[in-house]
Amino acid sequence: MVKENCTIVMEFILLGLTNQAELQPVLFVVLLVIYLVTVVGNVSLILLIRSDSKLHTPMYFFLSHLSFVDLCYATTVTPQMLVNLLSKRKTISFLGCVIQFQFFISLGITDCYMLTVMAYDRYMAICKPLLYASKMSRCVCLSLVATPYIYGFANGLAQTILMFRLSFCGPNKINHFYCADPPLLVLACSDTYAKETAMFVVAGFNLTCSLTIILISYIFIFMAILRMCSAEGRRRAFSTCGSHLMAVTVFYGTLFCMHLRPPSEASVAQGKIVAVFYIFVSPMLNPLIYSLRNKDVKRAIRKIIQEKLSNKVDILFIAM
Repeated sequence: MVKENCTIVMEFILLGLTNQAELQPVLFVVLLVIYLVTVVGNVSLILLIRSDSKLHTPMYFFLSHLSFVDLCYATTVTPQMLVNLLSKRKTISFLGCVIQFQFFISLGITDCYMLTVMAYDRYMAICKPLLYASKMSRCVCLSLVATPYIYGFANGLAQTILMFRLSFCGPNKINHFYCADPPLLVLACSDTYAKETAMFVVAGFNLTCSLTIILISYIFIFMAILRMCSAEGRRRAFSTCGSHLMAVTVFYGTLFCMHLRPPSEASVAQGKIVAVFYIFVSPMLNPLIYSLRNKDVKRAIRKIIQEKLSNKVDILFIAM
């Protein structure tokens, strides 16, 4: 039931990770460094893939889009949080909250299915190598990339409409560092049953569906790898899958902890810590995981460094 004689909320106050003032400058520095590493890492990986012709393959095409989604995902929350850490008035407008909510959910779902597409790509490359070139054509790759974006933003829009059709009439303090489902539901003064049900159904379906496809893909991949006669072939196959499996483990592990719990003050408080991992840590680690564990990426990095050094030497000789 909607409370009577209430004032419509025009802005929200984000309580953040902690209310201890002495910790906030430290958190600002730590999160700023993490965000800068995230931006530099993901942008560098995207530019590297675009600039090196040997990386113009479906696997790296999908990886560049994963980096783009990770970058947008972190940017949806981090700048607002950094501003709030240095501000006395930690507010976000109602419209700003709506926009942040929409993009956060949309990009989260897109990220899930981008990882799923990458698992399918590895399945085709390892289990169907002779058909890989024809089955993973440019048209197919574009379709596989476009689908997560369209589906993710459609889901995000539906969840946003359901959330902000609720009445918010005070209090307006969000016990989190961004506009998230559980803490917003706690503040709603109208019936939240439909939104809670939709949240669990959508989160459960998308996480379970995408993860099931990934697991099935890897069951076939591991079976194909074990049938390989060459030890070098098995090692290379495991190497190309290892980075993706690490990214999947970090991302899905934290998402399951965050979303598949009933909204309450206790779950929101616990969810803040979990959210730090998939909002800040996961987007930062992905480019590091893929660059440090991938020979093609390391080769492309060495090639660029050598070209830069060669150009500097040439300029030095010309100047002399």
